Amino acid sequence: MEHAAHSSSEGLESQSLPQKRPVGGWRAVRYILGNETFEKLASMSLIANLVVYLHTKYNLDNVVSANVFNIWSGSCNIAPLFGAFLADKYLGKFNTLLFSSIASLLGMGTLTLTAGIHKLTPSACIAQTAECQQPSTWQIAILYLGLALLVVGSGGLRPCNIAFGADQFDTTTEKGRAQLDSFCNWWYLLFTLALLIALTIVVYIQTNVSWILGFAVPTGCFALSIIIFLLGTRFYVRVKPEGSIFSDIIKVLVATCRKCGSKSNAGETSGQSYYDPLVGSESERETVPRTNKLKFFDKAAMIVDPSELDIQGKPKNSWKLCSVQQVEQLKSVVRILPVWITGIVCFIAMQQMSSFGIFQAIQMNKSIGPKFQIPPAWMGLTPMIALSIWIIIYESIYVPQMQKRGKNETGRLTMEQRFKIGIVISVLCMVVAGLTEMKRRDSALAHGTLESPITVALLVPQFALSGLVEAFAAIALMELLTTQWPQSMRTFAGAVFFLSLSIASYLTTILINVVKKLSGLNGNSSWLGGNDLNKNRLDYYYYTIAAFGVLNFVYFHFFARHYLSDDDDVAQHSEKPSDCVSSGNGKGL
Repeated sequence: MEHAAHSSSEGLESQSLPQKRPVGGWRAVRYILGNETFEKLASMSLIANLVVYLHTKYNLDNVVSANVFNIWSGSCNIAPLFGAFLADKYLGKFNTLLFSSIASLLGMGTLTLTAGIHKLTPSACIAQTAECQQPSTWQIAILYLGLALLVVGSGGLRPCNIAFGADQFDTTTEKGRAQLDSFCNWWYLLFTLALLIALTIVVYIQTNVSWILGFAVPTGCFALSIIIFLLGTRFYVRVKPEGSIFSDIIKVLVATCRKCGSKSNAGETSGQSYYDPLVGSESERETVPRTNKLKFFDKAAMIVDPSELDIQGKPKNSWKLCSVQQVEQLKSVVRILPVWITGIVCFIAMQQMSSFGIFQAIQMNKSIGPKFQIPPAWMGLTPMIALSIWIIIYESIYVPQMQKRGKNETGRLTMEQRFKIGIVISVLCMVVAGLTEMKRRDSALAHGTLESPITVALLVPQFALSGLVEAFAAIALMELLTTQWPQSMRTFAGAVFFLSLSIASYLTTILINVVKKLSGLNGNSSWLGGNDLNKNRLDYYYYTIAAFGVLNFVYFHFFARHYLSDDDDVAQHSEKPSDCVSSGNGKGL
């Protein structure tokens, strides 16, 4: 990076900043990368082990712990929608990142206090029984306060961190695109390093040494990330907020409703009927192509009365008359909804390993030798390893072989194929998890112990399959979002991707509670509940999700796949400007 640092004088000069101010380039990016590395180290240290912390320090049973984790995770994933809106419309990326980092620091600091001050948590259980003291209302309130502050932090950090780094380069030039590509590579490398440290060293400290020290480390990392970020303040390009696509989408919906009684001649492309300021202009701005689908929304851009325009030919009321481009942006969002739903159902299966998969690990033999105990959260390394191995095999072996055989020009799997494989793997993941749980439970009951003598290594297949669901379905969905929409919607694409993860988390919470209630009817023992999986039928719960996966495959094959046009597969493999703004956000599921 030393060589890259010398090119800082060639960084981008923002029109919104004084000309004499040093801006952009690698001189600014090195601070952004440092900030991002320590921020990711801190956040992943909490995400990986939160369900264990709730289970052991707050004595919450399996269902409550899973619900808290899923709701918090869902909130962290839906918050970027609001963070992206505030950054694009009002605050700008720099201010959004700064305020969000401070919120995350306060949240992590609050959780550190809960680990360090005994009065903030209930008394520890002598054994995992029903007699464990439950947390009081005020203890839970402080816990939720810390988690809420972390939600606020993630809302600004996730949509803006890589996007702010991308702002430091002039991507209209070949050199700027090359620098951005290099920035992406460094980002992924440092992110992977932070993730490995978080899932190994920090998680081990939390589980086997001390929760206080284990939370103090990420708190210190958050503080250090803010210091590094502020040190680079005078070098940053700060692009002024110009508006948000979120408000444009709402305006189109409102304008369409206000003109619902008007007749639309959607097939016309004449500028006399529809407001299209880009017609005849020399703008190089990337746009969404005009389509004749979803014609109902064209009414928002239809000029019903010439008085709707002012003397300069612009709308007097943007909530009544929108541009054709705004309408097409909304259409592009609506068109991907059927496929988007498919991805959400896949994510439900994928996310089970973060909660119930960890609970399985807690009640299995974790010993390696006479003294070392594997932290349950270390199982989170398995999906990442499986995903990485598949990418290496896919890029280094599969694609070159397919190109040699002339199966297709790119040698890559189509978008439809990847979604179908992802759905099948999601079903297989739940079936394997169910069979594994049945074997673990039978073994524990046979020996009359809380923990099964079976090694935790038996969980590796289901965690690995979870990583492959991400490799096929999650990455395919992210590529669909980034290739379906123009450059101006990339931040929005990242927020929509996180929204899908959020919905999956909320649906998981609903599913857990519905399964618990229905399975316990008529005096039957509930499949879920309590602190002891041996008294539950977690395998039945896994099979239920597998059944939803089968229905998801039928839905995708007979309906959703038809919304994947041939252009989608062409676009995803075509050469386009280097961009990691959205794809980077997809990491760290």
